[in-house]
Parts: sequence; C-alpha cells; structure tokens
Amino acid sequence: MMRKACLILLLFALNGGLLRAQESPLVGPLIATTPPEQDRILVYDLGSGTRRDLAFGDEWHSVWGYSPDGCRILFTLSDGIALARAYTARLDGADRRELVSYSELAPRDWGVWEPQWSPDGTRIAFTMVRNQPQRDGTQETEYHIGWVEPQGGEPQFYSVTGREHGPQWSPDGQWLAYVSVDERVPGADVYATAAPTATVPPGQPTPDIPLLDEGDLWVVSADGQTKYRLTDFDTGSVRDPRWSPDGDLISFIFSPSPVNDQFWMIASSSGAIPTQLSYQWSLILDTTWLPDSAAILASVRDFHDTGENKLWRIPLVGNADTDATLYTDDPALGFADYPRFSPDGRWLALRSAYSLTLLDVANRTVTHLDEAAPGNTPPIWSPAAFSGEANCP
Repeated sequence: MMRKACLILLLFALNGGLLRAQESPLVGPLIATTPPEQDRILVYDLGSGTRRDLAFGDEWHSVWGYSPDGCRILFTLSDGIALARAYTARLDGADRRELVSYSELAPRDWGVWEPQWSPDGTRIAFTMVRNQPQRDGTQETEYHIGWVEPQGGEPQFYSVTGREHGPQWSPDGQWLAYVSVDERVPGADVYATAAPTATVPPGQPTPDIPLLDEGDLWVVSADGQTKYRLTDFDTGSVRDPRWSPDGDLISFIFSPSPVNDQFWMIASSSGAIPTQLSYQWSLILDTTWLPDSAAILASVRDFHDTGENKLWRIPLVGNADTDATLYTDDPALGFADYPRFSPDGRWLALRSAYSLTLLDVANRTVTHLDEAAPGNTPPIWSPAAFSGEANCP
C-alpha cells in the first residue's frame, strides 16, 4: 500500500497536476468536484493519477455523490440561478437520467437541491424547492425533504412544514437527519425569546422587525414511519448535521447568535440530551468525523487565538476551547476547508487556499492535485465498494 501511495504521488509530481483520462477505465479511489465556472465535473482518479472531465451541456454543474457501488455519479444542473434538477449518469457521462418528475407546478417553479444517495442504495433524498403561488399574486418558496427510488419518479416527502434543509443519511441508510427552520418574533436581543403575545396573527402583515429563522435538528426513519425532533433550543440555530461513522452520534454546529458558532453533538436516539463541546466565539466553516468516530475534525477560523482557518481535532470530552489540538500544522495546508476522509481513512481530501489537496494520513505527505483548477466546493469520495470502472455493470 505504501509503495502504491508513493507511485501516485510521483505521478502527480511528474505531471504537474492530473492529466485527462478520456478513454481508459477509472481505477479508483475517485474524488469528484467542480471548478469555479461550474461548467463540468472533475473526477480525479488516484489509482492512475489522471483526471476525467464530465460536461453535461452549458448549465451550472454541482456534484453530490455516487451510487453505493460507485458506478454512477449524482449531480444537479441549473440554468444560472434557476432552480436545479437532479440526475445520475455513468462515470463516462453516458446514460444520464433525470431523477424527479413533478407535474403539480410549472417546470420553472420547482427544483431539486442537495440530493443524497442512501448508503444501502434504496433511496435518494433531497431538498425539494417549490415556488407556491399565493392569492395576492406573490410566490412563497417552500423547502421539503423528499425522496425517490434510484431509478427516479414522482417524489414522496418526509417533511411537512416547508422549511427543511440539509438531509444526511446515517451510515446504515436507515435514518435521515435534517434541519427544520421555525420562525419567531425577536425579543429584546437575539438571545431573548419573544413573549407569546408578540406572535404575528395569521393573515396579518409582517411587523417592522423581521422574523428570525432558527433551525433545529430532526431525524426520520427511511420508511417514514418514525420521526422525532432531536434538538429544541429556545433561541439560536442548528446547522450542518454530521453522523459519526459508527452511527451512534450526530455532531452539529449551533449558533446562539449570528456568526457565533459552537461545537455540539447528540446521540441519535429520541430524547437524547445534546452535549456542548465549545463555548467561545469562533467561525466554523465545515466539519467531518475521524474515521474511528473518536473525534470531530473541523475547519475553524478565529479559534485558539488563530485567525486563519486551520484543521482542528475536536475532542468529544472536555472543552474544545482549551482541549482542541491542531490536526496538522503543515504550512502547505493554509486556509483549510471542506475536509473529507476517504472511506478507508487512508487519505484526507480538502481545499487548501481553494486548491484541491490530498493529505496522506499515515505519513502526512501533502499533494496539491490540480493547482490550475482552484475551486470552492467539497471533494466527494467514491464509496468503499467501488472496485474500478471496468467492473461496473
């Protein structure tokens, strides 16, 4: 394994970045991302040290994942700022299939965002965006967590309020976590909950002070039969749930006030009590879990008297304000963001000053995969079951 890793890094160094591989089957593991232009999907093949570009017309491309066997890629396309549609395709770009069909609204009034393929391969969850016409001639945008089978079709829905976002499957594909947003009238300050009498009566104009949108964490079973609210903060907002690899815990970012982020976690069972892991102000850009579920890896700015966003190991016990440690202090990993471990834990892919970068976890070797194509989107790893494009059906 070490010899193979050295050969891969040598290919990167000799080629000054990755070359295109239009014809040869991909070997894997794969990393998918998009360039700033969003005009294509870039698939980096670590097994051969090459890159394949997938372009599906002139729409904006966003890549979200793979099928559990790694043989199909999951992505959305949108015409500029118009609502997006979700698709899957083979790794060579062939056999593109649209996932969601919907006839209740005009095509321009609905779209699909952040699709997530369940690890067991049975469902694809997503946020359904719908511009619903109102009696006064305006439109109200709703966000529901929906799902379809992998072959696509009419959506079914897990959520009902129309203010849900960020679906994330549990590692076994049996549960889905998401954020549901509630509105409240602000109190004397952002920490104060308004008195019940300050709520806006139905049908009345919005008050001069705008309502606050604050999210809490919910969990629903894949079959939709069980649903429960996992957090219930009086004030403040939850975002970015992340399941631990063993499926026992969900980490999340809690903001008691705007741009004031804290690390929290909670057990994935109904009635669990959340645990606060940090208290001081910081700006948390993104998080993931260490492969052994022993700690959280986070990209954080203004943390431990460090202004630059670096990678920090957030312990599950104690106070991260004093107990967190740098995961790496390599100067080649400046302004780190979007950390993502490979399924086997051998590699860490991330953005370093917008460059797609690979860290060999064992020997801490850093390789910038393609400095000629910087971007600001997360790297997406092929799943552990992927055994090469030549083995795909």
